[in-house]
Amino acid sequence: MPYRLTGFTILILAALLAVSAPVARAAAASDDAPAWLRQAAAAKAPDYEKDVPAVVVNDESTITVGEDGRTTTVTTNAIRILTRAGIKRAIAEEPYETDSGGKVVEMRAWLIRPDGSVKKFGKDETIDRITDSDDLYDEARVKMIDATHDAEVGSVFGYQATTEKRPWFPQAAWWFQSDMPSLDSRLTVTVPAGWRASGTVFNAPELAPTVSGNSYSWEMRDLPRVEFEPESPSMHSLAAYVAVKYAPAPGSAASSVQSFEKWSDVSRWYTDLSDPQSAPDDAIATKARELTADAKTELEKIQAIGRYVQGIQYVSIQIGIGGYRPHAATQVFAKQYGDCKDKANLMRAMLRAVKIESYPVLIYADDNTFVRENWVSPGQFDHCIVAVRIGDDTKVASVIVHPTLGRLLIFDATSESTPVGDLPEDEQGSFALIAAGADGSLVRMPVTPPDANRLERTTDVTLQLDGSIAAKVSEHSFGQSAALERGLFKHFSRGDYDKIIQMWAGSNATGAKFTKIEPADDRADGRFALDVEFTAPAYAQSMQDRLLVFKPSVVGRSNTGWLADEKRKHPVVLKSKALNETVRFKLPAGFDVDEMPDPIKISSDFGTYTASYEVKDGQLVFTRSLVQNAATIPVEHYADVRNFFGRIRASEEAPVVLARK
Repeated sequence: MPYRLTGFTILILAALLAVSAPVARAAAASDDAPAWLRQAAAAKAPDYEKDVPAVVVNDESTITVGEDGRTTTVTTNAIRILTRAGIKRAIAEEPYETDSGGKVVEMRAWLIRPDGSVKKFGKDETIDRITDSDDLYDEARVKMIDATHDAEVGSVFGYQATTEKRPWFPQAAWWFQSDMPSLDSRLTVTVPAGWRASGTVFNAPELAPTVSGNSYSWEMRDLPRVEFEPESPSMHSLAAYVAVKYAPAPGSAASSVQSFEKWSDVSRWYTDLSDPQSAPDDAIATKARELTADAKTELEKIQAIGRYVQGIQYVSIQIGIGGYRPHAATQVFAKQYGDCKDKANLMRAMLRAVKIESYPVLIYADDNTFVRENWVSPGQFDHCIVAVRIGDDTKVASVIVHPTLGRLLIFDATSESTPVGDLPEDEQGSFALIAAGADGSLVRMPVTPPDANRLERTTDVTLQLDGSIAAKVSEHSFGQSAALERGLFKHFSRGDYDKIIQMWAGSNATGAKFTKIEPADDRADGRFALDVEFTAPAYAQSMQDRLLVFKPSVVGRSNTGWLADEKRKHPVVLKSKALNETVRFKLPAGFDVDEMPDPIKISSDFGTYTASYEVKDGQLVFTRSLVQNAATIPVEHYADVRNFFGRIRASEEAPVVLARK
């Protein structure tokens, strides 16, 4: 029977609606966006290129410093999504560190859709995880709100977060720029009465703060995005940011907060933190003497201990003093695992046991342009390596001469692909801190010469009458060239590694079939060898059965397509390397060389290139060499780089013509 509302039911529903209406209105109001986000959403943004995914409408952080040194930071951020690619930017992230008493007090986010409706995100949508998922345990954590599933083109996403912590160092950094354009970006630091604050701006003109009472503000508007370009400096070296330090008044409750005026202050601080952890025990001493029993030289002792420490499993457990304090060497040795500072510390303990002195070195990994000499802060470092004091008889490439400590061999015990005597490419030339008490200082890391990173390749090719070839490639790489090959070989399964080599060697020989791929790693001597054999049909183009046309550079042509653009915005970063190559073509019977390219020699401030051709005993012999110096070329000299590598590409593409006798 159909349901019918009675008069009593209608009265009850009316009463319920009357009660629930204010609740519904309150819920709608609570989902509304705050005024600052509404204002940001109403701001008109300029027209951008089609590949700009989003624009930062508002980006602001206000740091309030308490008398005891604790800080409360309120961060607000709003972006307008311009393209579908920009949807993935609708994520709020707020990092914090538990070992400094850090916590995210509150975090909320809102999404204003194109139709004006609002979705609010709060505690139920917030996730909490460690910052680096590769770490076993990490006191650096991050809270996140992900709105990408709800965002659409035209939406404005914003969030606000409040964090509290007691910083290890009275310092802060604020990035004004990113890979998105920004309409407004501001940092404000408010300190207690009697304190002082100062800031240094990098990658932008000098910027004085706006001071109001005890508040200091740095603001930039209408900033362009920092666009990615191949072989350019990192974002850290291109994006504008300000580094701020603040100091308590003498005798205040926070006077015990560690402050750094000189790099020697940082050296003393880290020496006090790490040296007590590097004392060897009997077990470590016994192992060190065992490893070096057959060593005849100082270098052989360092190499033996270095190989052992490199072999210890890398496990990152970030605990204590912002993750700077290493675990005791005895503990690392007993458990046979540790992170970068643990490995460096264990190596120091083992070297000490055989009477070789060494020091920890603080450096920034993966970017040798990140650390700035005029910003005295341990917060610039995220990695630890070793400086070993050596005598004059030890000759390797990765050596610096310190004005007080003498000759120091720099070594990264974490890098499995780089042996003693070499240094990972992304650490070469970087500023790093030698922590040696009052004698420690910030110094430049060594840059190994091109010859130390060379690749030597010999290719023997038999060319048939139908244009097919049988090729044998033999490569020997050294230094960082070898480290690159070694890393590739270790990272991938053998099947995947073979596929990569086939793609590389066969990229210029359509239909190549491989009969041999044989790598050989000699890590102890910093070498890597690779032998490849393959056949390919129609490598040479046959013309009317009278001519054969082919390119003598069979494998390893330069990958410099990024230089095709006539204009560029950022400097060009070149790495130190060298190439020596000989290609021998056995010519088919009945054919002689009719045309071959002219020899070429190119010289510049950053490198040299030569290529030559010779016909001898029925063979065409093509030889070439490249010496490339580590350099950062200013953008105004981009044309010089483009011309240099353009001529190399033209040389590689130049054909040889054979004619039937």
